[in-house]
Amino acid sequence: MDRKYAILGDVHSNLEALNAVVEDARSRGVTDFVSVGDVVGYNASPSQCIKIMRDIGCVTVRGNHDHYCSYDESLDDFQPLAASVIAWTRRQLTEDDVKWLHDLPYQRSCGGFMLVHSTLDMPDRWGYVFDTLAAEANFSYQMTSLCFHGHTHVPMIYEKQREIMRVEPCKIKITFGPKFFINVGSVGQPRDSDPRSIYVLYCAKTKELDFIRVPYDIETAMEKNMKAGLPERLALRLAQGR
Repeated sequence: MDRKYAILGDVHSNLEALNAVVEDARSRGVTDFVSVGDVVGYNASPSQCIKIMRDIGCVTVRGNHDHYCSYDESLDDFQPLAASVIAWTRRQLTEDDVKWLHDLPYQRSCGGFMLVHSTLDMPDRWGYVFDTLAAEANFSYQMTSLCFHGHTHVPMIYEKQREIMRVEPCKIKITFGPKFFINVGSVGQPRDSDPRSIYVLYCAKTKELDFIRVPYDIETAMEKNMKAGLPERLALRLAQGR
């Protein structure tokens, strides 16, 4: 069977967005779901999103929100808004949810490519990659041509020793030789001024990679956040895509 992968990033407890992306991916013949982490955090449906990820057999790595929602550690390093939602999320999770998050690895290989939430050089430090300098540090630890990551919520392609490429929805062909470090963007909280969900569709046989934008029911997601008592800013930013 030709493997076709849907690579998801930063779902962040947004059930409406996750459902829309899974439905879209299945309509395109996806055989495998994988995730670069942060299944929970920021939005109102953490347990429901974990259930979907498990039901679809999504191969997942640990994000920083996954980590802090499943470990009873200090939140002093988080900005107050994010810390308040992590504290709220901890109270919503079942013991089984916590164990699933707790057991997620920092990085893993799958389908001939690598997955990490932040960077391969220090995956437990949750560093952000916004430029080629930060990406170059990652390439020294990247053993495959392709590595997918998330964390910034902004889709991006970094090619070793090449300039940064900001991504609009497009299809590219992965050539043999160069290393690519690819940010898949965010399913549940996009931050590139486009409020639609985004994920990556990757065909292992053809080596083609496509960034797919998916509209979803943003109003319902916003209403859920407000009813849950989460900070209003988190609801508003969904409509703004930033």
